[in-house]
Amino acid sequence: RPGFCEVIAESIPIRRRRARLDPALAELVARGVPVIPHGVALSLGGTEPVQSRRIRRLAACATALKAPVVSEHIAFVRAGGIEAGHLLPVPRTREALDVLAANIARTRSELAVPLAVENIASFVEWPESDLTESEFLTELVDRTGVLLVLDVANVYANARNRGRDPLRELARLPVERVAYSHVAGGREGDDFYHDTHTAPTPPEVLDLVAALRERVDTPFMLERDGRFPPAGELFDELDAIARAAG
Repeated sequence: RPGFCEVIAESIPIRRRRARLDPALAELVARGVPVIPHGVALSLGGTEPVQSRRIRRLAACATALKAPVVSEHIAFVRAGGIEAGHLLPVPRTREALDVLAANIARTRSELAVPLAVENIASFVEWPESDLTESEFLTELVDRTGVLLVLDVANVYANARNRGRDPLRELARLPVERVAYSHVAGGREGDDFYHDTHTAPTPPEVLDLVAALRERVDTPFMLERDGRFPPAGELFDELDAIARAAG
């Protein structure tokens, strides 16, 4: 059986503030597999306060799944009533940290379990950014006490797209606050690496898995959102991640 898995929180129906699990999810929970609700719509990095109804949804999912933790993204998805339909990066500034800290505090106040936030991949850089990613994430966890979902594929994507060394970038991150980690594959373009979740994990990301595991004992989860290979190939990829994690 899997060690743990995630489910997109917004995909779970909510009725009268209670989450309704489909049979497959309910069976995983009954078998004792930790299932983590992974939100994509809180918009923690948005300047508008996080909506209570969205926090209640996440909390209801955590209760129904008996989840040990819930997770979301360091991103915004809406502004001025307009939904982007995508995880958008926040500028790495102290003003953005103020916004994130306030929204994280509001979210945590309504959750019965810890909150972990994920670093996202982006090939867009805000001109206002005056902090490195490691400085930004370190100050965020220091100020809020929040946990991290450290996506090593996103570390690779951002380093690759910004002309930096992924291993050096990883070395500067506050890994002592990592709750668990994501691994995924992507697509090399002419000018950037695109984090697609539809390709095998590249060797460069497996190198980050090994480097992270040397520093912290974190579990890893493979993200695959499309173009699923035959089961044998998928198990081979999981084995490669397990070998890298030692």
